Amino acid sequence: MGSFVAAAVAYPTAIYSTLLGVVLVYWLLAIVGLVDIEADGLNVEVGHPVDGELPELGAAASFMAALGLAGVPMSLSASLLVLFGWMFSCLAGMWLLPLVPAGGLQLLAGSGVLLGSALLALPPAWLSIRPLRSLFTTPEAARHVSLVGTLCTVRTLAVDDRHGQAEVETGGAVALINVRAGVPNSLTRGSVARILHYDVRLDRYDIRPEIQLRKS
Repeated sequence: MGSFVAAAVAYPTAIYSTLLGVVLVYWLLAIVGLVDIEADGLNVEVGHPVDGELPELGAAASFMAALGLAGVPMSLSASLLVLFGWMFSCLAGMWLLPLVPAGGLQLLAGSGVLLGSALLALPPAWLSIRPLRSLFTTPEAARHVSLVGTLCTVRTLAVDDRHGQAEVETGGAVALINVRAGVPNSLTRGSVARILHYDVRLDRYDIRPEIQLRKS
């Protein structure tokens, strides 16, 4: 068994320790009000990159959502992943890696611990986020629901039951939202559609072509 400090500063836990230091600085800045923890949250619409229109943060948000870590600010999700990843890596560094012969084999084992710790961090991070979602999603969900019934403009080449994005005006600003529609349909870039429903679980809107809606 190795020491805690030795494990924390040795590979691979040193990587997590560095990330944990960044996380601690971030939250210290958040406590004193220098950063807004919700400004980088999953309020950014998540979905599939189409036509290169998604901002970089949208890709990160999509990744977090794919891991089941949506519903809270991305900074919180990332912090929990780092924290639990650090814990698992540190434990492995204390208990498992000292048993591996030094050299290339230990480096290989360390790389395995690095990746394994990231995977093991997912379940506890997900469980930790579950009770916190209600603290962040209520105002956001209300904002999403308020868009139902309004018109949006499709910004992707097509919209089907798996992909699609559209722009909608929200209080003077324009937001990019994930949309879905039954197929076949006439929706293409520039089409005007009406938002029919917001799926909270999948964070997406069901839309129909405005012309089709008027005919039905």
